[in-house]
Amino acid sequence: MTFNKVTVAGGGVLGAQIGLMCAYHGFDTTFWLRSEGSITRTQPKIQRYSQLMLADLEQAKQLIGSPMGAMVHPKGLIQDWNNIQPEKIDALIAQAKENFAGKIHLELDMAKALSGAGLVIESMAEEPEAKIQVYTAMKDLLDQDTILCTNSSTMLPSTFAQYTGRPEKYCALHFANMIWKNNTAEIMGHDGTDPAVFQTVVAFAQAIGMIPLELHKEQPGYILNSLLVPFLDAAETLWGKGVADVETIDKTWRLATGSPLGPFQILDIVGLETAYNIRQMAPDVKEEGSLNHQISKLLKEKLDKGETGVNAGKGFYQY
Repeated sequence: MTFNKVTVAGGGVLGAQIGLMCAYHGFDTTFWLRSEGSITRTQPKIQRYSQLMLADLEQAKQLIGSPMGAMVHPKGLIQDWNNIQPEKIDALIAQAKENFAGKIHLELDMAKALSGAGLVIESMAEEPEAKIQVYTAMKDLLDQDTILCTNSSTMLPSTFAQYTGRPEKYCALHFANMIWKNNTAEIMGHDGTDPAVFQTVVAFAQAIGMIPLELHKEQPGYILNSLLVPFLDAAETLWGKGVADVETIDKTWRLATGSPLGPFQILDIVGLETAYNIRQMAPDVKEEGSLNHQISKLLKEKLDKGETGVNAGKGFYQY
């Protein structure tokens, strides 16, 4: 891998975390943001997630010598747990602070943000037209060898490849939330993705502390969301039908499975805006009386009140 600059287009929940992990692992990282308002929304996310990452590193010192340490330490931040010592964690914390201060840049000018980037990760909202607009604006500004990835949670790279101007250098790179602990990176190409580009993205994922998960063919939702989205949809269906309230649905799941989180707690972490945007893609969402319309309406009521999830301090729950 010959590049050292990464550009993240978008500073949402995952975009902020992706950029921080790139900087943590030594990549010069630029966030391209649409407006001053986007900067105002992104800066607190960068601050919050960087503090959470540093706190998890500090807490990891208490896990040294514990048989649980290998399972629960922040795997994306500490990759060689077997040889870890408190002094090594202190050095990682010091390096992280230095990298967060010196390697993260916020830029409104798209040309400046993209110039010199070896890899660009699009992490915009799950709105097809918005993604197409961004790709169309980017295609003549990207350097010839730049690889372009999408972090879309649900949409296929083949849907957008024609708009990128570089379909052979385009694929999906999807992360789980709390990326520094849940360090998965799903890599999914389309029929036109150059195999060498695919493997470069695999190597990049490893370089930022992720475990690469290679998909052999396109699948809406990749592996993770093919499992997770139906689960969350089932919970929203129970809520939308009025079968039970949010707290009861979550309690049922936690008690019956031993899971630490219920589906609506997970939705708060994912963000209600993402849940709403995915729901908006349902074909009958605008039909009065349809279940998708009802669930979309309920989600919109919460969004209109600013109850977008953990980052806002309130979603389905108060934080």
